[in-house]
Amino acid sequence: MADISAKVLVVGGGPGGYVAAIRGGQLGLDVVLVEQGGPEGGLGGTCLNVGCIPSKALIHAADAFERAVEQAKSAPFGVRVERPTLDFVRTIEWKDSIVGRLTGGVATLLKRHKVKILQGHAEMLDGKTCRVETDTGPQTVRAEHVVLATGSESTAVPALPFGDRVFSSTGALSLSAVPERLVVVGAGYIGLELGTAFAKLGAKVSVVEVADRILPAYDAELVQPVARRLRKLGVEVLTGARAIGLSEAGDALRIEQAGAAARDIAVDRILVAVGRRARVAGLGLERLDLTMAGAFVQIDERCATSMRNVWAVGDLTGEPMLAHRAMAQGAMVAEVIAGHRRAFDRTVVPAVCFTDPEIVTVGLSPDEARRGGQEVHIGTFPFRANGRALTLGAEDGFVRVTARTDNHLILGIAAVGAGVSELAGEFGLALEMGARLEDINGTIHAHPTLGEALHEASLRALGEALHV
Repeated sequence: MADISAKVLVVGGGPGGYVAAIRGGQLGLDVVLVEQGGPEGGLGGTCLNVGCIPSKALIHAADAFERAVEQAKSAPFGVRVERPTLDFVRTIEWKDSIVGRLTGGVATLLKRHKVKILQGHAEMLDGKTCRVETDTGPQTVRAEHVVLATGSESTAVPALPFGDRVFSSTGALSLSAVPERLVVVGAGYIGLELGTAFAKLGAKVSVVEVADRILPAYDAELVQPVARRLRKLGVEVLTGARAIGLSEAGDALRIEQAGAAARDIAVDRILVAVGRRARVAGLGLERLDLTMAGAFVQIDERCATSMRNVWAVGDLTGEPMLAHRAMAQGAMVAEVIAGHRRAFDRTVVPAVCFTDPEIVTVGLSPDEARRGGQEVHIGTFPFRANGRALTLGAEDGFVRVTARTDNHLILGIAAVGAGVSELAGEFGLALEMGARLEDINGTIHAHPTLGEALHEASLRALGEALHV
């Protein structure tokens, strides 16, 4: 087969890679995109295929089923449902149909912007040359610029190799039935999102976390409502605990906790969700002159690596491993290659945890601001005083604003509550635009909405609260 030449080669078709390719096409660049596919991939990457999108579909289905069960028990809103049942096979089919629509849409957009797509395994030969093993034979691509966007993969626990009984989040999203007893190893956002969903679907769920509390990446104040909800759902949470392997019979997980003897937890399935690592193996990256930051590729504020005209975006470059960060980096890199002056500012990267209730953080927490030498005003407004939250039957949680004491510049906004993921855009925009407390207070927020809680939290930070 003839060699292919291009202005830009993008290795990886996940959020960072396909956005870089589409934006490059919009800017008139000649782009080739290589995507291997596999159990955690395909166009759209982990996010669209086995991550963000399918997990949120499952979470929504679980919420709907739990509401139906509650309405059958007590009809809290006066709506009575008789004996709801779950057709889990249909749930998975619905989830898969959403994935199919979105990944098909990505392929259409790439073609519309004249991006050439190669399906196959990519291996870099040098900083400008890549060999792609396709179904029809090897293909060599030579490019002036290379964008590495190979993403990440689930981290395994050595004592719990993946198999029929033990799986990653990918396996959890393709189960044919809800397990009767599920143990989740890892109480980060992936483990708790899926663990909560399966608890609502009827599984008996236990969570094992080596840290001393759940969601250790979030500050404790935000986590408290989530912990309360887990207790209400009957989820057993074991913190300060370590999974050490399966029992001899294979039907129990053996754990150790400080100050206690090892014990077994009866289990049908085990979800290992202890984190993700950069996908670098077998890509030929060792042939490139790349400076590494631990296990990740080191980049500067333009996503440039240590090798000229080799760029890296997304999970390959480390935390935060978020699809929207990868997208922003991908679009920016395409613009840099096209000659635009761009730089990536990681200050305003919203983080959303789709637990129940949801958590959103943007910018700094109060403790982070203080550690940075800032004196801060803090305003917190509870959803129990928000009319819209009460009409939704979801009053647990709050919005918190952190601002500088001297000039009231907003440094961070956080929230925990039902549906607060939809406030992430407003929170991010406030920080991106350099808003001060007075800017939020001078913005009329529609009533009744959850967004009013941001207005009230800002008022409270200035000692001017109206509704609490």
